[in-house]
Amino acid sequence: MVYVGLQRFLHNRQREEIRASLANNYGISISSGEVSLLCRRFLDYLERLHNASSPALKAALAADGGWPLHIDATGEDGRGTLFVAFTGWRQWVLGAWKIPTERADAILPRLKETVFRFGSPCAIVRDLGRAMAEAAETLQKELKLKIPVLACHLHFLSDVGKDLMSEGHDRLRALFRQTKLRSRLRTLARELGRCLGRDIDRARAGLRDWQSRTGHEQPMPTGLAGVATVRALAQWVLDYPADTQGHGFPFDLSWLALYDRCLQALSALQVYLSEPSKDKGVRKALERLHRILQSVQEDTPGFSVVADRLQRRAELFAELRKALRIRQESNRGRRGNTHPADMDELKNIRRAVSRLTRSLRHRRPQRGPAADQRKAIDIVLSHLQNHGRFLWGHVIRLPKRAVGGIRLVDRTNNAIESQFHTLKHGERRRSGRKVLTQDFEKLPPAAVLTMNLRQSAYVSIVCGSLEQLPKAFARLDSKSRSGRKSPISRIARTNDPETASLSSADRKLVRAEEMTDKIIAAAQKGSRMRYVA
Repeated sequence: MVYVGLQRFLHNRQREEIRASLANNYGISISSGEVSLLCRRFLDYLERLHNASSPALKAALAADGGWPLHIDATGEDGRGTLFVAFTGWRQWVLGAWKIPTERADAILPRLKETVFRFGSPCAIVRDLGRAMAEAAETLQKELKLKIPVLACHLHFLSDVGKDLMSEGHDRLRALFRQTKLRSRLRTLARELGRCLGRDIDRARAGLRDWQSRTGHEQPMPTGLAGVATVRALAQWVLDYPADTQGHGFPFDLSWLALYDRCLQALSALQVYLSEPSKDKGVRKALERLHRILQSVQEDTPGFSVVADRLQRRAELFAELRKALRIRQESNRGRRGNTHPADMDELKNIRRAVSRLTRSLRHRRPQRGPAADQRKAIDIVLSHLQNHGRFLWGHVIRLPKRAVGGIRLVDRTNNAIESQFHTLKHGERRRSGRKVLTQDFEKLPPAAVLTMNLRQSAYVSIVCGSLEQLPKAFARLDSKSRSGRKSPISRIARTNDPETASLSSADRKLVRAEEMTDKIIAAAQKGSRMRYVA
């Protein structure tokens, strides 16, 4: 059971791969259904072991001088919502639960359970969602915790960026779809590729030769190399995602990158077309590419107005992003004090945000035609005013009974987001599906606890080593048979009210034939009654 569970959740092996491994290495033959059963049983045991080990885990966290609680939730297509409690310094998943929807009344009981098992955290880091904020503040008040509740800086930056640029970015996307520019470029590239046919390697060699020539004002080559060059120009415009960092909106503005490449390609085409070409085929292809891109330059649908406004807002967003200095964070050592450089950096970040706030208030136009600039600045200032008090308070003084000194809480939920990314990547590798809607609805929440098995300190506490995991599971059964149970195990599971509009359990009932038959029968009876009346 342990071997199957580790292969499934740590190595993301598919069922047939696990069956083949068992047969080849141990001569054990089981069905794929048995593999699924063992995987689920493994998670049940792992959750029991985690709960039974909570006193030892709690003692380890206390020895560190405390622990910051990071909370976040994930899902797929709005379904299978998975809520996770995570300790930032140790990088342990303390609890994972399925909740019907991201609501405060569903989150709060889980937070209380986490505090009951592992003690009070020294800080809480959450996103900017209303449910998370309400649940964290309610926990703080009800348990009278004198700890900071902090907003994730990355979520804060993302929310500001979306409010600033969503409208303009969506409008630019609509304009590109309206002109069908990308599809026309793809059609041109495919047709030119077919024209080159079997000579495409020779054409590419000619293109490489043209690229290697010194000087940027080289004339357009003729023949096959010329056709390949025009094709490469169209492909270069289509390759606009290369100008982004892969972080997604609002950190990457893909449609603005496409607009910029269109303008650059048009400027280059004007130079190539200004010089007479002896090859009519190449010139015809150039003119066709120019006609496709010309709609952006002619601004018939309104590209320039939308793009210029979006560019100005992007520059404002870049100012805030520079002030916050979001980067990959790392605490220097697991139990050591914070390095002085980290303290200085945090102070500098706070000063930079304060300077930007004062600058925006000074730059904000009071009246006149700069309405969009005024609105954009108001968006940033409003976010800073509403969430400013949750952006600071990361300095934690550790008790002298532990290590003493001070330590910083991570400014973001990047660590827990990374766990979500790893979990989803593994599920995609296992299932072969890009969209994990069904997988996340069926995935037990204890699957997130398997991430702890990559942490040597956690494994050492709960079972010693992964080789000792079967014995640790066996001891759980031994205690159950002897009637000795941990008081922690008596925590009642929360029975949530159903708040999802159509959960998987409801969907089975709604789609039952009997349900349809009942409705049709009642509808027919209603029709007869109206006819008689």
